[in-house]
Parts: sequence; C-alpha cells; structure tokens
Amino acid sequence: MAVWDILQSFIPQLVLIMFALLMPLFDYLLDNKKWLSLIALAPLVEVLATLVAWLFLGWWSPPADSEIDLLEFNTFTGLFMMVFIAVGIVIVLGSPEFIRPDRNQGEYYSLILLAITGMTIVAQAADLIVLFVGLEIAGISSFALSGFRKSEKRSAEAATKYFVVGAFSSAMTLFAISLLYGVVGTTNISAIGEAIWSGSDWIEESKPIILLATVLLIAGLGFKIAAVPFHMWAPDVYEGSPTPISGLLAAASKKMGFAALLKIFLISLFFIKADWDIAIAIVAVLTMTVGNLIAVSQTNIKRMLAYSSIAQAGYILIALPIGTQYAVAGAMFHILTHAFMKSGAFMVVAAMGVAAIGEKLDDFKGLYKRSPFLAFSMAVFLLSLAGIPPLAGFASKFVLFSSAVYGSIDVGPTWLIWLAVAGVLNSALSLYYYARVIKNMYMEKGPEDRIRVPPLLFVSVLVALVMVVVLGIYPTEVINLFEEAAQFAFPSLPWGG
Repeated sequence: MAVWDILQSFIPQLVLIMFALLMPLFDYLLDNKKWLSLIALAPLVEVLATLVAWLFLGWWSPPADSEIDLLEFNTFTGLFMMVFIAVGIVIVLGSPEFIRPDRNQGEYYSLILLAITGMTIVAQAADLIVLFVGLEIAGISSFALSGFRKSEKRSAEAATKYFVVGAFSSAMTLFAISLLYGVVGTTNISAIGEAIWSGSDWIEESKPIILLATVLLIAGLGFKIAAVPFHMWAPDVYEGSPTPISGLLAAASKKMGFAALLKIFLISLFFIKADWDIAIAIVAVLTMTVGNLIAVSQTNIKRMLAYSSIAQAGYILIALPIGTQYAVAGAMFHILTHAFMKSGAFMVVAAMGVAAIGEKLDDFKGLYKRSPFLAFSMAVFLLSLAGIPPLAGFASKFVLFSSAVYGSIDVGPTWLIWLAVAGVLNSALSLYYYARVIKNMYMEKGPEDRIRVPPLLFVSVLVALVMVVVLGIYPTEVINLFEEAAQFAFPSLPWGG
C-alpha cells in the first residue's frame, strides 16, 4: 500500500492532531486568549466541511475500504464523525468565558482536539485494536479535562474517579479483545463475525470463551456509556468537571461508546445474538429506569442532566437486541439529537456559571426575566429530551421505540415490544423533573438583574437550539440517511447492502 493511501485515510485525524500540538504555542504567542477558541475551531470546521462535501455534495471521495484494513469510510462512519465534530464545535464555542486566562488554555483546547481525534478513530475503526486505541486517546484526554480545575476539590475528585473507572473498563475491553483474538486469530471486526458465522468445530468448542468476551465487552463498554450497573461514576464526574467538559462527556464521549457497541455487537457478535440480546435488553430497561428515577430527586442541575444522560443511554441500547436496519437508524438518529440537546443544556448551565450563578435548581428561579434567551433555550432542550413534539427528541424517540414494535412483529421475539413500552413509560416519568426546571424558570420569582451571555457562548447555545428545532421539524431526510448508513455499514447482516 502506498504511503499516500495510508496518510489519506488519516487526514481528519492528522489535521486535528496538528492543531492540537500547535495550541500551546499559540497560547504562548497570543496576548488575547479568546483567539485560541477561534484557532481551535479551525480544524473542526475544516473536517466538518470535508465530511459535508463527501456525504452531501459528492465533492470528495475517501479511500476505498479495500485500500486499508484498519479504517473504513462509509456513511455510518461519516455521520458519527460529524456528530463528534459538531459537539466539539459547540463545546469550543462555549469555553472561552468559562476557562480563566491563567489556566493554560492552549492545553485545554489541545486536549479537546485530541479527545475528538480519538472519537473519530473509533468511528472509522475496522479493527478492534484501532478501536481500542481510539477509545484510549479520547479517554486519557477526557480524564485530564475533567480535572482541569486542579485547585477545586470536586474537579480533582471527578478526574480521579473517571481515571479509576476508565482504567477498569479499558482493562476489561482489552481482555475481551485478547480472548476473541485467541479464538478466531484476528482482530478485524468483520473477520471475527465471518469466523463466528462459519460455525466451524473450533468455534463451537470455543463458544464459552466467546461468551466470556461478550460479557466483558458489555461491562467494559457499559462503563463508557454509563449503563446501569456501570453508571455510578457519571454524576460525580459530570458535576465536578468544568461545565463545557461535562457537555463533551455527555454529548460526545458516550456516543463514542455506542459507535463501538454497534460495530462490535452488530458485526463481530451478531451471529450469536440469541446469546446476548436478552442481557442487553435487561441492561437497557434498567438503565433508563434507574436513570430517570434517581434524576427525580436531584437538586443540582448538572447531576440531574447526568442521570438524564444515563436514561438516554438506556433508550439507545434497545437498538442492539432489536438488531434491524430501522432500529440502528433510530439509534443513530437519537445519538445525533441527544448530542445537540445535551450539549446545549450544558452550555446554558455554563452561561449561568459565567454569570456567577449556581448550578442548583433554585438558581434557575425567574430565569426568563434575567435572560429570556437562556430560559427559552433550556426549556426547548428539556422538552426535547422528554420527547415532546415537534422537537428533535420526539422524532428520534418515535423511530427508536417504533423499531421495537416493528421488530417484535417482523423478526421477533415478541418480547421486544416491551422495550418500546418501557421507553414510553420512562419518557413520561422524565417529563416530571424536566418540567420542574421549566416551572422554576417561568413560574417562580427570583432575582431580576439581567444576565449577560458572552457572544461565543450565545452562538454555542444558538447552534444547538437551531439543530434541535430543525431536526424535529424536518426529520425525514435525516432518517433516510441513517437508514442508508445502517444498510451499508453492516453488509454481512441479512439487511445489509
């Protein structure tokens, strides 16, 4: 393979890494640190423009999958990369006023760019080792970002917990990869699925080892997406991290875990689906239920959003036991909508922090008088998270939950319909604690001094707000695109392209 073919396959990552390495230099040279966020935006916008030119305009063609064994380029990987890049843009826009000038801003933006780099590697990975490397690049960068406010005890606590849990999850994931390699002799994601599908005598004899690897993968990647019972780290980490980083973890880092889950379980392990579908269905229902029940009692908005994010992970997980093209499209659509809903909500909390207002529920009292824009934006994000039409959350939940109904009718088993029932009931439950925040903002009295929203932070919230509204009003084309992505991303499946 020509060196250029290899480099061309890594162009998005090379661009992000180059700017990540240069950010400390720019921090040293520039007196006005606010320029750093604009410089950090440059590679993100460039990569996003390239992806749009490829996916929607046909102006650029990536290397064919056959030219490289480690990375793959298709609509599935491109859309996941767009999600990560878009969240990165929202987070970078919302960071300048939140990170003090004396806090090594160059390193801060470098770590964000490296985290996004790891996420894009996971999206493109065609090999389990490459996927693991991407997980670790994003994970190590996120550990450092969560503890970026070194002088604050809760930030140091968040980083420590995140690091310890991340180390355990990485160890289990790597052990699972080693077991699969020991059985099939390859770490290529598609080749593992083909070997298991062959049903050779050696594979049948090694079935217990494959099942052990499956359990370890559920646990290891379950930590990454904060699925119950692997979720306890998330609320403390989200609360202690700088608010923009909490948004990055909830809106992008967890979605990276889902990209890995979809690749592994719907390609490598699809042909033993009957051995793991009930287990993941139970995890999905527990995750959405526990997340919503505990969120009801939260008085800290960041912790409430953390438990809400856990519940949303449960909704997305139901696509795995269903395992149809429509279910995967629904999961991808909800990953996209949740990325904007959650990052937007955290950016509103960040704006409150810039104005020296707390993160408690009572701090949101009378917000509509202090900042009509922030109050309206937060209300839209929360209503969308609850699944209220015509917002994006309703459209994506409708596709996701209806896929369980269609799956129980078309492919069976019939118990799949209960996943839809659990999702609808939990969405109704979540409306209570979301409505409580809206009630405080619009119906309770509070201070009336105006809140100034910095321009870049205003743009950050606005971008997320517009996407939540547009995706809710015009979901059809996006859903069709995700169905196409699901079809051609999993060619070895009965419904693949």
